[in-house]
Amino acid sequence: MSLSLVRPTATELKPRIVVFGVGGAGGNAVNNMIDAGLEGVEFVVANTDAQHLSFAKTDRRIQLGETITQGLGAGAHPEVGMNAAEESADEIHAHLEGAHMVFITAGMGGGTGTGAAPIIAKCARDRGILTVGVVTKPFTFEGRHRMRLADAGIAELQRYVDTLIVIPNQNLFRVANERTTFADAFGMADQVLHSGVRSITDLMILPGLINLDFADVRAVMSEMGKAMMGTGEASGDDRALLAAQNAIANPLLDETSLKGAKAVLVNITGGLDMTLLEVDEAANAISAEVDGDANIIFGAAFDPALDGKIRVSVVATGMDEVGGVRAEPVSPPQSTYQDPRRAAPTAAAPTRAPEPARREPIRAEAAYRAPEPAPVVPTFQAPPPVARAPEPVIHVAEEPRALEPIIDPWVEEFEAAPARPAATAQDQGDLYMDSGAQAPREYDEPAYDDRDHRRSGWSLFGKKPRAQTAYAPVQQNPQRGQPQMRATAQPAPEPLQAEDDLEIPSFLRRLAN
Repeated sequence: MSLSLVRPTATELKPRIVVFGVGGAGGNAVNNMIDAGLEGVEFVVANTDAQHLSFAKTDRRIQLGETITQGLGAGAHPEVGMNAAEESADEIHAHLEGAHMVFITAGMGGGTGTGAAPIIAKCARDRGILTVGVVTKPFTFEGRHRMRLADAGIAELQRYVDTLIVIPNQNLFRVANERTTFADAFGMADQVLHSGVRSITDLMILPGLINLDFADVRAVMSEMGKAMMGTGEASGDDRALLAAQNAIANPLLDETSLKGAKAVLVNITGGLDMTLLEVDEAANAISAEVDGDANIIFGAAFDPALDGKIRVSVVATGMDEVGGVRAEPVSPPQSTYQDPRRAAPTAAAPTRAPEPARREPIRAEAAYRAPEPAPVVPTFQAPPPVARAPEPVIHVAEEPRALEPIIDPWVEEFEAAPARPAATAQDQGDLYMDSGAQAPREYDEPAYDDRDHRRSGWSLFGKKPRAQTAYAPVQQNPQRGQPQMRATAQPAPEPLQAEDDLEIPSFLRRLAN
């Protein structure tokens, strides 16, 4: 009989944590965590784009949907990414074998991350693995369509994860400045995932005075919905308080508050110089922000690399959006629903029905009071003065004035003057001298008057024809400025000779005189 002595195999009783990067954004996050030197976790990358998958810094890679996509990507179609993940479900299960906790990181709004992340989360959930999702939402400038796809993908992913952390890329502008590069900005978003994973691994790797195990982590993060992870680090005076405040105030996360957290996991890590008062100060700063009914688990560990510094990591779960938990205060109205047992007193309420009848006369009074505004009408009659407005339209100025006839002074003068007697030839020659001894010579025709041209009826104001009238010999009136003619006895006219029949114009006579 032979005895065989076999050395028992040592089984490592240590939680296995896997970080699963899905799509392009998830692969970049994994590469950044590997570059940061994060230890204690395993990295897996899955993508439909073979070219991008080749840049992964881990050897554990999954080509999703080789038959469907042929390594060309999902083309921003979530259904393609979902079908590709279902095609590669067996390979996904193989990489999840033996894992206790899995972090699924992806960028929502595209094809692979939006469609494949929920399928991978479902595979992990079916195996009883504690699943935490850390995803990003697109920038505002990426458009509404991509944002709608992201929201739909987040809602689908939340159905299969225990805890979900959402990082809107738009929040990067809160911490970025003019000199922040595009790559550095995405590195800040990846830092949230890095801090959350490190806060869990520190509990299991580093020796602690107040020890926390994976069971505590599961109690805090299992089926808790939305969560918040933050890490703060500070040195110098008040380093514990500053580190706690930095851990709570994470500008990259959605608008959440520790007031609505149902469970909080706090890990305080420092060098050998960390004091008890500093631990108490950091713990109290966080407890003050949490509801009294929340489940708070504290842990403290030493890390020689943190000499002179203190790091505070916070994992708060069960975060409800504004109005989620505080909707419970609506319970007081529920107590009023329990009071309907007093339906009898409520029956007295119908007695209040006559009260409306009392309101009716009040309305009637109001009706009587309604005429009171009538006296106010005179105030509205004041506007009649506005009738002055027509005053500018006075037609008085437009009334046509009767135009008085314009009389030519020359015409008026000669019309008013009496008819002249027939002038004699002697008078024509003696207008400017006293010729009393000369007797006038009468002509058969009326003497020509040079002013007849001015009385021809034409004037500056129009033509006025005059009637031909016969002048009778009358006594001539004296005129101003001319010598008066003496009235003397004139001898009888002598008979005219034949040569006297010639009529000499008056102006020639004047020249002759």
